[in-house]
Amino acid sequence: MNHRTTPSASRELGWEESLRLLGSVGVGRIVFSHQALPAIRPVNHILHDGQIIVHTQPGAVVLSSLDTVVAYEADRVCEDDHIAWSVIAVGIARRVRDRHEISRYHDLLRPRVRGEMTEVLRIDPELVTGLSLNGENSCPAA
Repeated sequence: MNHRTTPSASRELGWEESLRLLGSVGVGRIVFSHQALPAIRPVNHILHDGQIIVHTQPGAVVLSSLDTVVAYEADRVCEDDHIAWSVIAVGIARRVRDRHEISRYHDLLRPRVRGEMTEVLRIDPELVTGLSLNGENSCPAA
């Protein structure tokens, strides 16, 4: 079956709108360098006070991103309606060490994989860009 689509109009999103959209979904991708090669890992996240919070398992390869510049991307694509948006935030990944913060984030983050998720990372975005197709920012409910 051959599906032809009409090209979509695109619109740049501002900082606030981009962060709002990023916070509206629970899964994104962290992009980092591992052993001098690009690496991408899907992770679940929350947006808290403008910061991206993710947690992971001890020993996970994503921990090699600590104290380095990373990119974090989240999006939503609705193929049938040709509506989409994508947000990319760039900042330094830091380990959260405060036990009270870790406990609070564990209550807010919903793990999507099995295993002990004890490591919490915080990305404080220094650069945020977003793009919306068709001028829309959300997909209809499924």
